Amino acid sequence: MLGLIISIIVVGLIAGAIARLVVPGKQNLSIGMTLLLGIIGSFVGGFLGYLLLGADPSGGFFQPAGIIGSIIGAIIVLLIWTRVGSRRTSRR
Repeated sequence: MLGLIISIIVVGLIAGAIARLVVPGKQNLSIGMTLLLGIIGSFVGGFLGYLLLGADPSGGFFQPAGIIGSIIGAIIVLLIWTRVGSRRTSRR
């Protein structure tokens, strides 16, 4: 169990960092937020893998993805975050 938690943290940090490098523009995110971005992206990638590929339906609806799925999911989450955040700041 501890190994799973550590691997989710490491993959989340790597996926979040790569997503921040790929998405253009400046994101004001701390290391903790980058880690959270990668972990959420991992579950988004697992969800997309479940929907699109039918990957491991016994694993459940929300499941962590591999590194490629985590990066894709983190990019999607970061794009949504930057769009919602920019819209929220422009209203003030």
